[in-house]
Order: sequence, then C-alpha cells, then structure tokens
Amino acid sequence: MKKINIVLVGLGFGGAFAEIYKDHPNIGTIGIYDTNKEMLRNAANHYGIDKIYDRFDEILYDDSVDAVHLVTPIPLHEEQTVQVLESGKHCACTVPMAISLDGIRRITEAKRRSSKNYMMMETTLYTYQFFYVKQMIASGKLGRIQFLRGSHYQDMANWPDYWMGLPPMYYGTHAIGPMVALSGSRINRVSCLGAGTMEEWLTKQYGNPFSMESAHFEFENGLKGEATRSLFETAREYQEGMFVYGSDKSFEWGFADSDNPYITTAIPAVDGRRGRSMKVEIVEMPNYHQLLPKEIQRFTVGGNYDPTNPQESLKKGARAGHHGSHPHLVHEFISSILENRKPWIDEVLGGNITAAGICAHESAMNNGAPVTVPLF
Repeated sequence: MKKINIVLVGLGFGGAFAEIYKDHPNIGTIGIYDTNKEMLRNAANHYGIDKIYDRFDEILYDDSVDAVHLVTPIPLHEEQTVQVLESGKHCACTVPMAISLDGIRRITEAKRRSSKNYMMMETTLYTYQFFYVKQMIASGKLGRIQFLRGSHYQDMANWPDYWMGLPPMYYGTHAIGPMVALSGSRINRVSCLGAGTMEEWLTKQYGNPFSMESAHFEFENGLKGEATRSLFETAREYQEGMFVYGSDKSFEWGFADSDNPYITTAIPAVDGRRGRSMKVEIVEMPNYHQLLPKEIQRFTVGGNYDPTNPQESLKKGARAGHHGSHPHLVHEFISSILENRKPWIDEVLGGNITAAGICAHESAMNNGAPVTVPLF
C-alpha cells in the first residue's frame, strides 16, 4: 500500500502528533518544522526524526512531500493552509479554520482548485465522549434530540500574544463542533450575547470587549443549540463540554474536563404516561482504540499505557490528550488520502463550525442581532 510522506509544522502542541505519525503504518517519512530552532532540534532528537526544515517555504517546494499538518498560531491558519493546498499538497490544520468568513472562502476555493484534501483537526469530534453519544443516538437509546449545548471555559492569560483579547467565539469550535456533527445538520443562523469586561489593553488587538460569549444556534433541520465560551478574566474550571438532551436519555459533561459524564434516563410511569422519574448515573467512558491500526492504539491511552499488558490498559478509558482523539484525527487524515475520498471534517463541515463562531461574535457586537451563517 502507498505510504504518505508528511511534514508536521509547529511543535508546541503539535509535538503530540509526531510519534503518532512515526508509528502509523501508512506513513513513509515524517519531516518537522518550527520557527523555534531549539524546539526543532529537541524534537528531532527526542523522536528520532532526521528530516527537518529550516524554512516553511522549503516544505512547499519539496515535491517528495504528500501532506502537511499545520499546528501553528491561529492568525497563520488561513495563509498557510492556502499555500499548502496551492503547492499541491494535502493539508490538515488545527482549529479554527480561519478567523474571518473571507478566510474560510479562500481556503475552500484553494481546496477546490487543488483537488487535494483539507481537514480541520477538531479534537472534540474524536473523543471517547463523542463516540459514546454517537452510539447512543445510533442505537435509539437517546430518543429524539431535544436540545444541544456546548461549553469551553479556559483562561488564556499566560498564552502567546496573538491570543490576547481574541473574541471568544473565534475559537468556539470545541463547543460548537460536537453540536453540528451530532445534529446531522448545519447551523444556518445564530444570535449571540457578549458578556463581562476585560482590562483595556486586552480589548485593543481584536476590538473585542467581551471576556465571554453565549450563543443560540438554529440548525437547518430545526434543532436548536447553545454554546458558551470564555477566554479571559473568568474564574471557571477548564472544560470542553458536550451536552445532549434527548426524550429518553441525556448526556451531560462532568464539572471538570476530566470528569466522567452524567447519563440521565427518564423512567415512564406505570400507566404509560411520562412519570418524570429520573435515573442518574456517572458513567466511565470506554476506549474506542479498536477503530485504529494496532500500531497507534496506545496513543488513545497516553501515559497510562502499559506495554507489558496492552489489552488491559486499552480497556480503560484512560486520560490521553484531548480524550484519546489525537490518533483518530491522524488516522482519518491519512486514510482519506489513501482512499481517495474527502476526510470527514472537510472544508464544508469545518467551514460551518468555524463560520458559526465568527457569525456569533458579529451578533454579539450588534447586541444579539441574528446573523445568517453563509453556506460554503
């Protein structure tokens, strides 16, 4: 089977993917690049990678490279993605897709012109929790979806400068993505309110006055959802939460990001009417490693993986990065190239998730006025 030659760009968070690519059975060579030369050398030594690049454009001109995975600062996503696609290479990029609607259009047009794959690497669509809810819906146990909710609470005070004052919903994909994917539809309208205040210096880079934004979304198929996102000066435990309320069962994220979820089951009355009696359970998430090649299954477990007893450690949900999603993202991107098909989180799905957040901030800046989300 053909093997893919890939370059990983950005080794901060991106370093978490280097070893996964190295061990994937369908990877030929892996190259790496980062503007931080010390980080680049350390990663090359740590992971045993010989192919390193001194400049980004070297990657674009290297005809031996099939694909590029960008894990770079948010303001660079649009331009770098377009450059990769226009150089004739498949492109995966961390979230968000872009920070403007025009940026999403540019990427979409570049992808169509190049005929290469684009994948937005949204972690929340490959977590233990997402797989679990997807099965609840497929089995009919959830009943009818009545409402969807997402949350992402995080304080970015000590992060790099480009984060400072970022509109919360510009980076709302972790809260919005699961709602779109589970709804089976797209978001077509949003109304959002901004809340809170920030120190004045934080408002200047993006002209954003809000520390928190909360949006209501209307889906094309009639479903409704809500997402809340905070970025600065809000005291709340970190959480990338997913909440799905069904007629028969509901799924609610635990308080902290690593907490197990609550599953609520409605118990019908004896005479057949809904009796409103509820059964609530805290459920440990299973691991979905079996969906992956055996060579990269261990990355769903992270530091809890025991190579002397692999099956036992893989049985447990464990606590790998972003809830076991990283190897699933890698495998979907590589598989889509080899199978000559679009990846699941393509420019259409990724564009809707990202655009919904951009339009939410536009609504917030206009005191909640509804905004139609364009179709890409």
